[in-house]
Amino acid sequence: MANRLAGEKSPYLLQHKDNPVKWFPWCKEAFDRAKKDDKPIFLSIGYSTCHWCHVMAHESFEDLEIAGLLDDYICIKVDREERPDIDSVYMSVCQALTGSGGWPLTIFMTPEQKPFFAGTYFPKKDRYGQMGLSGLLKQITYLWKSERGKLLYSSEQVTSAIKKFQSSDNAAPDKAIFEDAYRRLLRDFDSDWGGFGSAPKFPTPHNLLFLMRMYESENVPEMLKMAEITLKAMADGGIFDHIGGGFSRYSTDKKWLVPHFEKMLYDNALLMSAYLEAFQITKNPFYADISNRTAGYILEELTAADGGFYCGQDADSDGIEGKYYVFKPEEIVNVLGVQDGNAFCEAYNISEHGNFEGKNIPNRIKKYDRAWSADDNRLKRLFEYRKERTRLHLDDKILLSWNAWTIIALARAGLILGNTRYTDAAVRAQNFIHSNMTDEKNRLFLRYCDGEAAHDGQLDDYAVYALALFELYRCTFEAEHLKEAVLRAKQMIKYFEDKENGGYFLTAHDAEKLIIRLKETYDGAIPSGNAVAEMVLEELASLTGDTQFREAADRQHQFMAGQVKGYPSSHCFALIAMTKQFYPHRELICCGTEPPAELCEYLKGHPSHDLSVIFKSAENSSDLSEAAPFTADYPASVRTVWYLCENGACKAPQDDFSKLNLASTRWEKDR
Repeated sequence: MANRLAGEKSPYLLQHKDNPVKWFPWCKEAFDRAKKDDKPIFLSIGYSTCHWCHVMAHESFEDLEIAGLLDDYICIKVDREERPDIDSVYMSVCQALTGSGGWPLTIFMTPEQKPFFAGTYFPKKDRYGQMGLSGLLKQITYLWKSERGKLLYSSEQVTSAIKKFQSSDNAAPDKAIFEDAYRRLLRDFDSDWGGFGSAPKFPTPHNLLFLMRMYESENVPEMLKMAEITLKAMADGGIFDHIGGGFSRYSTDKKWLVPHFEKMLYDNALLMSAYLEAFQITKNPFYADISNRTAGYILEELTAADGGFYCGQDADSDGIEGKYYVFKPEEIVNVLGVQDGNAFCEAYNISEHGNFEGKNIPNRIKKYDRAWSADDNRLKRLFEYRKERTRLHLDDKILLSWNAWTIIALARAGLILGNTRYTDAAVRAQNFIHSNMTDEKNRLFLRYCDGEAAHDGQLDDYAVYALALFELYRCTFEAEHLKEAVLRAKQMIKYFEDKENGGYFLTAHDAEKLIIRLKETYDGAIPSGNAVAEMVLEELASLTGDTQFREAADRQHQFMAGQVKGYPSSHCFALIAMTKQFYPHRELICCGTEPPAELCEYLKGHPSHDLSVIFKSAENSSDLSEAAPFTADYPASVRTVWYLCENGACKAPQDDFSKLNLASTRWEKDR
């Protein structure tokens, strides 16, 4: 019999609807029942493409014995992607109590939501010194009934400690922090294979973006070298899907050969931005190719018919991790024929002995010949064969913030690679959000699934969406994108800013109250919402001239400087935003009838993070003046006129783009 998850939309919750465990979703009814029945809460948090979530589900949550033991608890299942606020609160508990975290996240707590025990994956029975779930459940049931005071005391101590952990330090931004972050990244850098630290290795594209931005500003070759070694090694390794495009979540080894095979939307969006930046700086077509293949993966595998982007694909097929992606040589030969099959095996390191459990993950490690073209018909045949052989579970939720990261990447790809298909996809996704993920008060929803938008938007939704709208404006010069970016940034300030201590809370002032209202500042797999807020405020302050944004940006710079100083290399996206305070910046206003081709070509070929650009025409004058009031003083013109300001000083108007000398203040002119 289906439990209370049967009416949910989340693919993760629906995976558990037929468990014998009497699951509740996170809801008032569950906590009221716990108080009425005098039972503790068993909270399990995960997501639908999580391999170890599947393992624990098969071992324990589908097991009648465990289900019987869980009858002594009120059991709550949470999709951490749908409710990142709940996940963040209890992940901070797990990290504080155990020193680490991950998913599945397992929490025991009181009916008042106060935790007293935390962990991640537990096997059903004790195994190799690790406590089993069955023994743990029996022990906590005994303590709840016989020595509850110990558990309640522990819950009060844990809750109090987590609340005290929230830092509110502010500091003046200091340029020395960039050097500190670089030195820390250099210390952890793997000079042979790229990346930072030992296995498992995560892509952390925001670290690479920071290094490339600093290279652009300081011209330190080692910074670009670190980024390039990493980008090339990842693209050659098995973490990159050489047949279908796109990147897996992380690598289990130092060479990027054996991935954790799940593919996530946000990883691919952020990595695409990193490869695009590398292409702009170096002009190496290799980076453009990887960007194209990654964009192709998103559009082929993760794009909904109405324009939104799905969350990701599972690591498992038929219950086996990686089965979808690995091959034996004879399979390749059977699909492509002897000559082409052997050629593929040679080019992609496919051998009889294999490199993963007797089979092969295609890779280009230590290969120096050319990779097969993405549009090679032979690769397409392998791709189709792979889809017919087995299938991957698709998490078809549409998350606003992840979609916004993808809009940013595709908008940049459309401009930099000159491919209008990518720009069109970015615009369609923005239209989808506008039409389907806003409420009657024009506030944002967090997720959309199966025709339903739900859950109040959180900081990341407002901040990343505002940044995406800004990027769409930069790539299309459609004034309504800038106008809405201003709206979302103002909503972000209104609903999320901590007016007393600085920074932005994860949840809005009027959101559901949890045991603590968190502020996340460090970068994880995705840049923190506070770092993105800092970037948004700085960009809009420069572009619009609005003092509200300048004051908010300055407050956020000070807040983030206080957070960053302890471990700056964990705050790389915030540092990118902070660089704009210390390096030259220019504002360019173009008045004319349409965006000139020479401007678009310049933005296509140059990173140009030191340049804010506004295009004004008679048609967009009204929307533009609403978003950036100072532009009302610039005359709409039938001929193109350029107005360039640099470091607070405005130059004489020009009608010749080449005379602006946009590269003259950058060291790049000397390359």
